[in-house]
Amino acid sequence: MFSFFKKKPQPDAAQAPEPSPEVPSGETPAAPATPARSVFSPSSWFGKAAPAAPAPAAEVESVPAPAISPEKPAPTSPVEPESPPPAPAEAEPSLASVPAPAPAVAVVAPVPAPAPAQPERSGWLGKLKSGLRKTGNSITAAFVNAQIDEELYEELEAALLMADTGVKATEHLLEDLRRRVKSNMATDANQVKALLADAIADLLRPLEKSLVIGEYTPTVIMVAGVNGAGKTTSIGKLTKHLANEGASVLLAAADTFRAAAREQLLVWADRNTVEIVSQEGGDPAAVSFDAVNAGKARGKDVVLVDTAGRLPTQIHLMDELKKIKRVVNRADATAPHEVLLVIDGNTGQNALAQVKAFDEALGLTGLVVTKLDGTAKGGVLCAIARERPIPVYFIGVGEKLEDLETFNAREFAQALLG
Repeated sequence: MFSFFKKKPQPDAAQAPEPSPEVPSGETPAAPATPARSVFSPSSWFGKAAPAAPAPAAEVESVPAPAISPEKPAPTSPVEPESPPPAPAEAEPSLASVPAPAPAVAVVAPVPAPAPAQPERSGWLGKLKSGLRKTGNSITAAFVNAQIDEELYEELEAALLMADTGVKATEHLLEDLRRRVKSNMATDANQVKALLADAIADLLRPLEKSLVIGEYTPTVIMVAGVNGAGKTTSIGKLTKHLANEGASVLLAAADTFRAAAREQLLVWADRNTVEIVSQEGGDPAAVSFDAVNAGKARGKDVVLVDTAGRLPTQIHLMDELKKIKRVVNRADATAPHEVLLVIDGNTGQNALAQVKAFDEALGLTGLVVTKLDGTAKGGVLCAIARERPIPVYFIGVGEKLEDLETFNAREFAQALLG
């Protein structure tokens, strides 16, 4: 809009004073002062500047008319030739174009909506719903031809426990569901199912959190997990996710305990075209230390440290994880910035036990939940939310690189009961 406020040329300003000799000496013509107004004034611009030019001529005629001698022609004739130049034909189109900005602004308003991302996310939701089908079927079966009575709540309790929701989370959800059914005066089983989805979404919402990259350079992420949980594979997928966001990643093959772990990580590094720091048979803490220093020297955005998989009952190996964390902190006093645990969604309540054990040893900052596809125990996230609410950064429902996606409580609840 501001382009319309450019100063217009005022041809009448130079020519309007000519009638002044024709006016008697006692009169000071007001007409010349009028064209001198700034075009930035709203009245002069939006009050149609083109018709404003003849106005001085009319005033000159009316004021001096009684004092003009008969032999001289009326001053209208010299003024009239002057008046057309201030009102060229181009003035009208410029005024007519003033309303144009309004539609332009209206068109720009909806642009920020991320329309291109919708199909991609909807495709992910389809995968998530398919992956949680076994878990969801055991719960939604309780709503088939059901009446809203105690029998329905008992069936829901059994179904939630079978889905590894856990006793505490199940009691919380049923109590919340009863309150919602009463306040909404639900009379249909489908309404109750929708209210249960709302209750699950609210329970899981504290687990929603974004992984922050860029606050530290490099951001050092230490990844732990038991053997078979999909830790190294998840690191490869996470590397892909970060690369898609424009982050430069350096991998540290600190899993020197498991055979072929280094080679597996090398494959993922090759797939994602990222650099890797590794030492065959080297000390895990030393590899981690070198990787952090290399990441700082090379200006990497992220350093991902793959630690050895182990059970929380293996005390000496858990102590080695603590050592890796201490050594990383020596390389960078602010690191590690994230300590992630990869858990297998198929393990149910055992996954909750792993979360508790690793959190006590390392101080977890986030979780990556894998293998949710095909499991009937996806309710474990409700148990985690109730008993150890550590943020879930990513969930996985497949083996492909793109099968790791950010966690959203509402999406998860809808996919679970959809």
